[in-house]
Amino acid sequence: MVGDENIIRESATLNRGTLRGGGKTVIGNSNLFMAYSHVGHDCAIGNQVILANSAALAGHIILEDHATIGGLSAVHQFCRVGTHAFVSGLTGIAQDLPPYMLASGNRAKLFGLNTVGLKRFKFPETTLRALKKAYRIIFRSGLSLEKALSQIEDDEISKVPEIQHLLQFIQQSERGICR
Repeated sequence: MVGDENIIRESATLNRGTLRGGGKTVIGNSNLFMAYSHVGHDCAIGNQVILANSAALAGHIILEDHATIGGLSAVHQFCRVGTHAFVSGLTGIAQDLPPYMLASGNRAKLFGLNTVGLKRFKFPETTLRALKKAYRIIFRSGLSLEKALSQIEDDEISKVPEIQHLLQFIQQSERGICR
């Protein structure tokens, strides 16, 4: 199923679903699939997603709204990429990439928040501060993931909808998350 106003450039491939995978590949609205990009079988692509030239998604991948996958990057099967996440070019994603994050490297490592993208979408300054605080607690404090998530849940930032989504995304991860 392909939504409306998608731009699919030359030699891009979008594979249909398989019987064993639920039978559907779902593509949302207003996405850009640049030249030679590839969407594997049984993927779920949100809205306003960008796959740059030669970006490749294996099967059973979930890309949330506004995710960007840089050129010549690849996402391993069964991974999820969160909303407003940015994957730089030449990056391999083998675990879930949490929402609002920036990842880069042969085996993806986090390099902070996708602040440029979040500012372009006019996220309020209070939300940006909350996301920065959550990032520091989860990924830079040295706490175990369980303790970091618990600390955020006890903090006032846990009331921010984007923080709630971030926590839920991490808690639902089956492959582990990029760090």
